[in-house]
Amino acid sequence: MEMTLRWFGTGYDSVTLQQIRQIPGVTGVITTLYNTKPGEEWSREDIHKLKAEVEAAGLKISGIESVNVCDAIKVGSPDRDKYIDNYIKTLEHLGQEDIHLVVYNFMPIFDWTRTELARVRPDGSTVLAYNQDTVDNIDPNNMFDSINDNSNGFVMPGWEPERLAKLQELFEMYKDVTEEKLFDNLVYFLKKLGPVCKKYGIKMAIHPDDPAWSVFGLPRIITGKEKILKLLKAVDEPYNCLNLCTGSLGTNPNNDIVDIIYACKGRIPFAHIRNLKYNTPRDFEEAAHLSSDGSMDMFKIVQALYKTGFDGVIRPDHGRMIWGEVAMPGYGLYDRALGACYLNGLWEAISKEEKR
Repeated sequence: MEMTLRWFGTGYDSVTLQQIRQIPGVTGVITTLYNTKPGEEWSREDIHKLKAEVEAAGLKISGIESVNVCDAIKVGSPDRDKYIDNYIKTLEHLGQEDIHLVVYNFMPIFDWTRTELARVRPDGSTVLAYNQDTVDNIDPNNMFDSINDNSNGFVMPGWEPERLAKLQELFEMYKDVTEEKLFDNLVYFLKKLGPVCKKYGIKMAIHPDDPAWSVFGLPRIITGKEKILKLLKAVDEPYNCLNLCTGSLGTNPNNDIVDIIYACKGRIPFAHIRNLKYNTPRDFEEAAHLSSDGSMDMFKIVQALYKTGFDGVIRPDHGRMIWGEVAMPGYGLYDRALGACYLNGLWEAISKEEKR
């Protein structure tokens, strides 16, 4: 198991590589070229510069999150092959730089949805939160303003202003896209990537939909065990795999994450581990990684990964904002560092117990 932290890059992240390097047990980062747009080809030169910066700090790039998929590919536009070709060239350049893990999602318009970025918890920390009643009564055109106004001055991934300025146009693009069509477009995309992924040993790890149900009437196709297995079977190749995100799958309390881990044995190269606390069936908030702080059993999740032979990459996911830190909501240093140490402790305890 390799413990990492997500890092958005110099100029985009309040957290430095030097700080990440000092977290016990963290050896790599999950990063991206944050100044690129979906559909663009990433140059090998830019990837190489990013890799050199990370390695100069004593870390490694353990994976890319994300090489975002443009809407033309998701809706199956006539020009989608042009953008798929750009994606293939990007994967080629990543493979040439010895980077073999790529995370992506296939969510329409919104990569993730929260109604609050700084809900105050009883301990005074603030967290990302979701309330379905709020979503049901909000104009999606106002969602960006709400996110932007509470982002502490950071551009939130998936909520880039230049893209969401075209929100009406995006909704028009997706008006005839059903779950079946979106799924078929995903399979088409993945099959096109097969040769380059096999050549360089690249794992394409899909991120589950967040939350794990339809929002604003948009289709969602990676929401639970049945749909995940459907995709893994449709492109039954090692490069087609799952980015296990406990926070996204856990938005639906009916998802048995331990069962999903066993069902997807051998097809999970990367795991986001975080905790959620359900207040009502329509309201949840993110919590500390500690099991007792939320509604999820982190011990059982980490134990299931260990027992299924997981040898991939883990990162603590969204953290609380604590100790007066001002950072991108969910991506401060302090609580994610605590999360990394907690998860490393669970892994050590489980591995020693299993080896007795």
